Amino acid sequence: MLRGTAVPLLLLLVSVSATAQVTPLAPVVTAEDSTFDLTTGEAVLTGHPRIEYGPTLLLADVLHYNRTQNLVTGEGHFTITSGAERVLAQSGTYNLATGVFTLTDVRAGNPPYAITAASATGTRARMTLGGAVVTYGEPGAFAPTLYADQLVYEPGKRLVGEHGHVGLGDTSLLALPKFDQSLEHPLISTMTARVGYRSNLGAYVDLGLRLPVWPGVDLGAEVGEYTNRGPMAGPLGGYRYDSDGQTITGSFSSGFIHDHGNRQTDLLGRPIPTDRGYFEWRHQQTIDDRFTLTGQFSWWQDSDVMRDFHPSQFYPVQQPDAFLEAAYAGGNYYLDLFTRLAPNNFEVVPQRLPEIRFDLLPLPVGGGLYERFHASFAVLQEDPLLTGSTLRSNRLDAFYSISRPITPASWLSITPVAGGRMTYYLKATGGRDTYARWLGELGVDAELHASGTFDYRNELWQIDGLRHLLTPKLSYRYIPEAERGQSFIPLIDREAFSTQLPPLDLGDVRNLDQLGGMHTLRLSLDNVLQTRDATYGSRDLIDFNLASDVHFSPQPGQRRWSEIYTALGLTPAPWLRFELFQRLSVRTLALRELNTGLEFRDRDWWALRLSSAYLQNEIEQYYLEYEQRVNEVWKGFTRLRYDTRARRWNELSLGLRQNLGNTWNIRYEISWYQGRQREGSFGFNVAVDLIRF
Repeated sequence: MLRGTAVPLLLLLVSVSATAQVTPLAPVVTAEDSTFDLTTGEAVLTGHPRIEYGPTLLLADVLHYNRTQNLVTGEGHFTITSGAERVLAQSGTYNLATGVFTLTDVRAGNPPYAITAASATGTRARMTLGGAVVTYGEPGAFAPTLYADQLVYEPGKRLVGEHGHVGLGDTSLLALPKFDQSLEHPLISTMTARVGYRSNLGAYVDLGLRLPVWPGVDLGAEVGEYTNRGPMAGPLGGYRYDSDGQTITGSFSSGFIHDHGNRQTDLLGRPIPTDRGYFEWRHQQTIDDRFTLTGQFSWWQDSDVMRDFHPSQFYPVQQPDAFLEAAYAGGNYYLDLFTRLAPNNFEVVPQRLPEIRFDLLPLPVGGGLYERFHASFAVLQEDPLLTGSTLRSNRLDAFYSISRPITPASWLSITPVAGGRMTYYLKATGGRDTYARWLGELGVDAELHASGTFDYRNELWQIDGLRHLLTPKLSYRYIPEAERGQSFIPLIDREAFSTQLPPLDLGDVRNLDQLGGMHTLRLSLDNVLQTRDATYGSRDLIDFNLASDVHFSPQPGQRRWSEIYTALGLTPAPWLRFELFQRLSVRTLALRELNTGLEFRDRDWWALRLSSAYLQNEIEQYYLEYEQRVNEVWKGFTRLRYDTRARRWNELSLGLRQNLGNTWNIRYEISWYQGRQREGSFGFNVAVDLIRF
């Protein structure tokens, strides 16, 4: 037996036998003390021993190395490290040639997942764990945890197992009979909890959970209890697929309740029924970046079910929609199949059953000319809400235009436009079976481009030079007799209320069934003031635009001059932003509409936003929103809304947000309302959302 102290051992670089074979890659072995048995070929290393074999490093209190079997045995704090991957154990073996190990009392994982197990066998790429516990983030009483008798772990890729349980900390909550989970996606897709009180609902608790039941498929349920209304429950789930150039994501949620509370009336003044419910579905799919399939289906039993029970989902989008669209992007064209349904009985929806559309993007045809074309066929239907008959229309529509850009100078571009649109109705009204309408347009678009640069710098506002871009624009369109034949056309795609300037081009008009003649000149002026960005390109300091229309042949209810439209955006510094949209009467300079927003922001600590909304004879409200970060865990917020016309505070909300271990978001909020009849006058809410597991 040989013995050495504090010397490196190059055991495989020195032959101890005439018959020994040389290994292509020799381990580098070091230790403060070692013994070597010539008979068994095993070295016992102590005193900070280490064995390096290519990218692999082995450490332990004591290492046994058998040269003949290429086997390393570790005792006490046995560590296997290769690159960024590391496995820790109390003891075990590791085969240098195959990378196979057998370990006890194991710790492994990739942030943010931490794994402990009673035993492990396998390789660094794939290991089987016995008595495994998977924790998201730092272990603790509220840390999401997965328990499994046996677990197959592929670092950074997958977790596969059976007879598992999900819980918080040491508490097991739900069983997982079988799971096969990619670590690129959360193990628990959704875990939410809401507890609180609202005047219209009473005290309530609402819990939601989604768990994997198959690779890429999550299922679960949301269950709630409202003391003034009763229990509410419904399934929810999600799905995902990403392979072979195809990506699919989708989710659904639902809720059903036998509501014994004060339900009041819906948007149409009808009593809301006792049995209420909703179903929401979203789908997004892409194939080879050319084909997309997008779907949404929102069914509400009554107009206020989401407002009553899920106001955070209702207020951003207050009108449910149900559509399915398949689109294919060719080299210079789009082909689109679009279907819109009307599953709800409290809103008017122009249904497409379906609409097929082909769009040819502007294409050069020689001589400096560009052509544009689109055509569609639509089966349209609109059902009445209370009284009246169903409107139906089968419509074929085609548009073609040709334009010729002219640039007499680098600062001037002039584009004459000529086009035509044919619309054929297979189901006409007014005593006719069919009706064909032919429309033509003539017009011109002109732009003048001017710019100037200024050598101005300001360190406080982070300004490094100035560039001013000035673009006056003129657009003219003449579309005569567009209103003809109106009595023969079913009015389904008609004018919708908007405070924006309508499109000028005949090919862009959407209210195809309710057109009026156009003889209009649009004048606009775009201003942009920029500075160099500290990282890349430029940054807009001021974006100021003006526009107005002149109607040479005003339609009924239309003035010769439209309002003056003004849009202003100021960003003099990254921490300051001001926005304004305004409409002024040309004749009297009366203010028709004014929307403003002023925002101060410190990216890491606080944000303050003041805004207003004014619509003549309709709305005059003011808003204040403030957020203040206290530390890594806590953030406070407040929200105020004041209605000047009603002389009341519509809302006063105060709250806190808590980040619990980078795993849970907890929101505490208390609110007072005035004038909101359905929500009542007071609300208190605690919402808990799982960030990821």
